[in-house]
Amino acid sequence: MDITESKVVRKYKSGYEIREELWSMGSGDEPTPMRQAYTPSGDYIGSSKWAYKLCNKYGVKPEKNKSDHTVCSIGFSERDQKWYGWSHRAIYGFKIGDTVKEGDCCASSGYTEEYLKEHPEEDDSLHVGFVAKNTDDCKKMAVAFAESVS
Repeated sequence: MDITESKVVRKYKSGYEIREELWSMGSGDEPTPMRQAYTPSGDYIGSSKWAYKLCNKYGVKPEKNKSDHTVCSIGFSERDQKWYGWSHRAIYGFKIGDTVKEGDCCASSGYTEEYLKEHPEEDDSLHVGFVAKNTDDCKKMAVAFAESVS
């Protein structure tokens, strides 16, 4: 997939912009027009509806959870004082005092044991009993959640 054309059509005070783009799926195919949301620095958020929900309903400032990722999947809400993690399937906010419990998404990476043996650096899961004592811990929970539901 290639983006053959992109232009900013609207910027929102809540922290995102909408771009009209032409997406090409392969050579010879007719490009498909799309309206997508990005952070002001150019990181992909998703649809305009999703960006509106994140930035306005939750008050989140979206960001990528790792520099090599291509999609924002975590963000902090000043209003709620929570770090949020999400994917196309789920969203959850973490605040100081939250604890990882048995069965929580944060307690599982979402990868198989075999894969994790070969790639232990991919495991962002947290141990059961982990308590968010500060906002950095909340961010760790958001990262673990986003990775497990992606």
